[in-house]
Amino acid sequence: MLFHSSLRKELSRSFGATLVVLVTIVMTIILIRTLGLASKGSVNPSEVFLIMAYTVVGYMPTILSLALFIAIVGTLSRMYRDSEMVIWLSSGRGLADFVAPLFQFAWPVLLLIAALAFVGWPWANLQTQGMRDQYERRGDIDRVTPGQFQESSGRNRVFFVDKDTADGTTASNVFISSIERGLQIVTTARSGRVEDIDKGRYLVLRDGQRLERRLDNTGLKVSEFASYGAKVGSDAPTSADQTPPRARSTLALLAEPTDPNRGELGWRIGMVLAAVNFVLLALVVSGVNPRVGRSGNLVFALFAFVVYYNLLNLGNSWISSGRHGLGTFLTVLHGGALLLTLLWLAKRHNNWGRRARSTRLPLR
Repeated sequence: MLFHSSLRKELSRSFGATLVVLVTIVMTIILIRTLGLASKGSVNPSEVFLIMAYTVVGYMPTILSLALFIAIVGTLSRMYRDSEMVIWLSSGRGLADFVAPLFQFAWPVLLLIAALAFVGWPWANLQTQGMRDQYERRGDIDRVTPGQFQESSGRNRVFFVDKDTADGTTASNVFISSIERGLQIVTTARSGRVEDIDKGRYLVLRDGQRLERRLDNTGLKVSEFASYGAKVGSDAPTSADQTPPRARSTLALLAEPTDPNRGELGWRIGMVLAAVNFVLLALVVSGVNPRVGRSGNLVFALFAFVVYYNLLNLGNSWISSGRHGLGTFLTVLHGGALLLTLLWLAKRHNNWGRRARSTRLPLR
């Protein structure tokens, strides 16, 4: 019918434009953040755009929820401003009659949000975590950049070389600072070369000096050497059990119901329930008050979205720490939000406030 088709057509245009803007903003923010991590040595500079793509996929449930929320609020607010809503309401349509066409438009988006929250979010986090771990586990020599101080993967050594060769196996003016066996050791050498000795990788230093100082400042030892070998690149791989909950699949979270896993599971379920509540909340907050201005309801809607989303993240931390149960929190937050929204919708649909005020008017 005309009522449903015209509303869904305008919602589609508004949702598409809003989604493009939000994705562009999020991609820009994530790109800047990823470049900062790459400059600090936390991620591989050659994988910046790949990490950015995975991160955007992970944040898509939130982006889609916000785009759907803004599209509904913007469309209905425009209808209020142009008096289209007055025409629909005067023709016998109540505010509750907008629920059906809104969900007819929103159900594919809600299904996509559910798929991304339960499957896309952990998959994207797992890919990003894997690339970071692989980059962190690279050999100490592979970390060294000429002219820069670089920390080892074990966080117990600092390397510096002045120049190296094209193959990366020989360097000049080598500096190594490490903490081993209660000693702070500073080693300097005129040159160094990477060699494989007894199935191990060693950095063989030539013409250098070694300074050993106890951490309690009780002794100092200085020695010179013509050749000295230091083992590098012996890091153990990360165990699969150390995978964070956000990077685990939903089935893995259900199979191991620990508090952190329940907290992550509550966040994923909460994203879907919150998206459903946002559709109803957008309907009741879209009325335009001429005294507030055209953007007043949109500001309030964004404020409500931020509060709801922060409560969702807060609930994740509460469940993960064992302060609240998963079922209790989902019922209180999402069930309470749904109940308040339905009461607000019933109030506006039946004009309870206006009828009550009209009955109190004195007769003259």
